[in-house]
Amino acid sequence: MTSLPEFESPPPYVPPPSPAPRYTIRALGPTEPLRWLVRGWRDLAAHPAISGFFGFAFWVMALVLGAVFRASPEYTMSIASGCLLLGPFLAMGLYEVSRRRELGLVPDLGACVTCWEGHVRSMGMLVLVLIVLELLWGRASLVVFAVFFNTGMPSTTGVVEAIFNPDNLEFVGAYLVVGAAFAALVFSIAVVSIPMILDRDTDAVSAAITSIEVVFRNTFTMLVWGVVISTLVAASLLLPWGLGLVVVGPVLGHASWHAYRAAVHWNQDGTVH
Repeated sequence: MTSLPEFESPPPYVPPPSPAPRYTIRALGPTEPLRWLVRGWRDLAAHPAISGFFGFAFWVMALVLGAVFRASPEYTMSIASGCLLLGPFLAMGLYEVSRRRELGLVPDLGACVTCWEGHVRSMGMLVLVLIVLELLWGRASLVVFAVFFNTGMPSTTGVVEAIFNPDNLEFVGAYLVVGAAFAALVFSIAVVSIPMILDRDTDAVSAAITSIEVVFRNTFTMLVWGVVISTLVAASLLLPWGLGLVVVGPVLGHASWHAYRAAVHWNQDGTVH
């Protein structure tokens, strides 16, 4: 009786290592945001014309949002979605200024305005995620209003009165909790993802995961950074016509690039330090 030949099973497939450089997340101290602001101010002072262009654009967006909120508050969320679509691309121009300075190159306004062109797919996906989150945020806010104002939605003046009315502390607390949760999620996704896409042309998912990882590993420092951003933006809007945003916007944009560079260290040899 003839025995059948024995066949060896092929070895399991092992994918080759990715040629992309690996990175490691650095530990950040609570005073790091101050260093980022200083470096951001230096970038602004080095190229005030280019930075001022983007600052002016942010200021116009804030004026439009304010005007729409006062005149037709029901359209505020739609306009905010448009600003959220445009904002990251404008911020990318500020990142490009800081990136070029870091490399010893001279920033150019045209190149900074169009620096997103090579990253449309990743940026489009990331912005889509942010817009969906903002729409969910708006829907959740409407639910809070509906629960506490079951007799009808208050007007713009009514909203202000409701916020400062001591009888509506439960509403204010619920509204702040919902807003803080969505704001933290948006901040976690975007804090280093957009400069990472510009720097390494990373896909949106990897950039967002890295950004969340940075926040997770440096929660307190990122919380400080979020408070600094909110405080400076609010203070800039207190000036007449919100003109402080022309300066604060670019400084925060440049500082965000330095936050990314401080938090994410790329290892060119593919090893993790």
